[in-house]
Amino acid sequence: MKYSVFSLLKESFRGHAGWTPAWRKAEPKSEYDVVIVGGGGHGLATAYYLASQHGITNVAVLEKGYIGSGNAGRNTTIIRSNYLLPGNEPFYEWSMKLWEGLEQDLNYNTMVSQRGVLNVFHSDPQRDAYARRGNAMRLTLGIPLGAEEAQRIGLAQWVVPHARLMDKAFEVAEHIASLPPLAARLAKESLLRGLDVPNLADASLVDLYRFATLELTEDKAEGHAAWREKRKPTFRGR
Repeated sequence: MKYSVFSLLKESFRGHAGWTPAWRKAEPKSEYDVVIVGGGGHGLATAYYLASQHGITNVAVLEKGYIGSGNAGRNTTIIRSNYLLPGNEPFYEWSMKLWEGLEQDLNYNTMVSQRGVLNVFHSDPQRDAYARRGNAMRLTLGIPLGAEEAQRIGLAQWVVPHARLMDKAFEVAEHIASLPPLAARLAKESLLRGLDVPNLADASLVDLYRFATLELTEDKAEGHAAWREKRKPTFRGR
């Protein structure tokens, strides 16, 4: 039976007595061309596209519970495309387009309702991560972003005239090259991984470990000696 507004009105007058089962109760076969373990979103999508796009219909989907009883139906139940990695955005955008026509293809209500989402942050790292994700979405969607605005929201550290671009680039490169290599690497690691730490106390403990590691290096001793002797340090990265 094809679902539509007209069939819904028709069945409402008949006491909904004419609805047929949405799918048949299939008996297990002795063999299959493909066996998929897990009847969640990925497993069902794999089976569907094997049949609809590749003509492979002798497929078994094994699920220990009921269909949608795992992550697909009991977790966030959200489909979205706001991921930061460059290769992910077009992949998820295409997936969203597939969802838009899936109910018509399946003749089944997948209960997809496209709307926005409101994220509530509980810590400073979460706030920064949400802001970074939102700004990345703005860039992905092609929303114009000026240089001053990029600097204000933290996507750009400096704004310089085009004539001074290379001078500023060399200035920054020389500064980074002059830093102790181990300290610079661990500082960068703290900044990147700190975004995933839920609170300031845990982030401080992680940084404490990195600082303790630096205390045991030759570069630390060289830095202190150079400061005492009023000379430029020679760091060796060990």
